[in-house]
Amino acid sequence: MAQVLIVDDAAFMRMQLKNIFTNLGHEVVGEAENGQQAAEMYEELQPDLVSMDITMPEMNGVDATKEIKGKDSNATIVMCSAMGQQQMVLDAIKAGATDFIVKPFTEERVKETIEKIF
Repeated sequence: MAQVLIVDDAAFMRMQLKNIFTNLGHEVVGEAENGQQAAEMYEELQPDLVSMDITMPEMNGVDATKEIKGKDSNATIVMCSAMGQQQMVLDAIKAGATDFIVKPFTEERVKETIEKIF
């Protein structure tokens, strides 16, 4: 079971992801609505996994990934991107993201990604 921090500026997406992670037997330990919050919460919570939206206000997912990985090189971060964000996904992978899931995502796709990581 992994402890998960969900980062997305859309409350609906956070709720959807929370349901998926919970159904898969993981514990959602926190939710952030922007990259700045995510970086602060990561330090506090030290989750096993971060699901990170790419496009958010204040600090985007790529910058938040860089910040988190700068403090903890072992952080496991999965980017959640919309179609057409390939360049940002590549930037995020270069910044240290472990994998990515394309929205809209299914429980099956999230499960596959998590199993591949752990």
